[in-house]
This record gives sequence, C-alpha cells and structure tokens, in this order.
Amino acid sequence: MSAKQRIGFIGLGIMGQSMAGHLLAAGHQLNVFNRSKSKTDDLVAKGAKWFDTIGDLAAESDVIITMVGYPSDVEEVYFGAGKILDRAKNAYLIDMTTSSPSLAKRIAEEAEKRGCHGLDAPVSGGDVGARNAKLSIMVGGKQSDFDAVLPILKIMGSNVVLQGGPGAGQHTKMCNQIVIAGTIMGVSEGLGYAKSVGLNPETVMESIGGGAASGFQLLNLGARMIAGDFAPGFYVEHFLKDLGIALEEAQKVNLDLPALALAKKLYEGLVAEGCAKNGTQVLFTKYAR
Repeated sequence: MSAKQRIGFIGLGIMGQSMAGHLLAAGHQLNVFNRSKSKTDDLVAKGAKWFDTIGDLAAESDVIITMVGYPSDVEEVYFGAGKILDRAKNAYLIDMTTSSPSLAKRIAEEAEKRGCHGLDAPVSGGDVGARNAKLSIMVGGKQSDFDAVLPILKIMGSNVVLQGGPGAGQHTKMCNQIVIAGTIMGVSEGLGYAKSVGLNPETVMESIGGGAASGFQLLNLGARMIAGDFAPGFYVEHFLKDLGIALEEAQKVNLDLPALALAKKLYEGLVAEGCAKNGTQVLFTKYAR
C-alpha cells in the first residue's frame, strides 16, 4: 500500500468528523459521505471530496472506513444494493462502528469473496480521544490486512492492537463496554453519595481522583457530572445499543453479567425519560436529583 491513499469515510458524526479530519490533515485524499451532507461541510472546505452515493465513494476509494450508528446501518452500507460490497475494488474495508461480531465476520467473508479485505476496528476514547487522535482501536482481521492499514489507524489512535481474526475487534469492544457500564455506575453512585451527604463533589474529586478510584470515567465524565454538563461525547442511545449486543453475546456463552444487565435497565429508563441524545454521564441524574 502506498503512503498516500484515497480514503473513503462514511459517517461523520461526533467522532467521525475528528477522525476523518486527521486523515485529511495527514495528506490522504479524503472522500466523504454522510446522511446529513451539512456535517461534511467543514471537511469539504478543507479539501475533502463529497460523494452523492455510498457506491460512488466506494468505487473511488482504496480504503473505506465506516463509522455509523447501529448494526442495521452497517449491514445497509455494506450489503445494500449498489453500495460498498457491490462497488469496492480490491479495497480495505474497515468498520469502526461498534457492531456485532457475527456481522463483522460476515463482512470479512464477503469482502474476501469479492477481492477486498475486511477488518472490524471499533474504538474507545469518546469525543476527546477522537479530537486528540488518542483513540484505542481494537482490530479483528488477518495479520497481513492489519499490517497494511496500521499506518492509517495510527493517524487516528495511539493504541492500535490486533486482537485476532474477524469479529475479535468487536468482541474486545464488548469487553470495553462491559467495564465502562459498571464503572460509570460506580462514578455516578459515588458522586451521588457525595452530594447527598453534603460533601463538595469537587473536593471529593481532588481526593478520589488521585487514588485507587481514579480513571477515565471518573476524571472526565465525573467532572462533567459535577458541572451538570450532559452534552454527548457518546450518545446514550448508542451506549444502550452496545450494552444490548454485549448481553446477547454473553448469553451465547451462558455467561451471567448482572452489573451489565442493571446498566442496561438504567439506560433504558433514561431513554424513556427523553435522554437518548445526552451523553452517557447523564446517568448521574438517577442518583442526584
């Protein structure tokens, strides 16, 4: 693979815009498509090329990256008539959406049949990680394909690891989301307790943020909770989707995950209350009303 590629990027949301921007800044030709065209305006102004259809973008890209919402969206952009798998030619197809491991395997198998290379590469780090190119990227696919796209992935992330064959990246992301689900409940409960007993949450953060309880969820989302900032770095509705996938995968191997089940129930309640478009830190409101 040459140093500069024609990279197609589909899905320019909160994280996708920053990720695609890093690729453009690195000198790659950036081809873009998004359901809401206006979200690509800044990138196009900087030199990205807009495509009216996914198929046309796929036909003109050496590497195609997807960062969409749900497994159903992933299935549509890859398997839909005239879309990625129908139009891509000897391209590397990298799905960075958090999706199902079985769908990742299906994409990789179909890609190989058509002379392409499929990898699943979900990410962790949220909007902050995307902006700072510090994402953790968990990859599933063939070693040779991973080696070929590693320079591109390193433009967007600081921790890029091949976890195994197709689907392994998605399974690893499920591990990540399971850990986050329990951790964010702990952060919400701890800060909710601080507020309820009359402590100053900010000084509490000074103490516990430097001890064994410290971590990304506490230091970043905990600070947003205290400030009453529930703007999305990662949407509740997307996190709830991830929790559902993780529970389904756990059930397939007869694994009981009670904390994950509770987190899913709590976030379902938040969606019912109209918080689907808030950030995951809005869980704090369940404990500090």
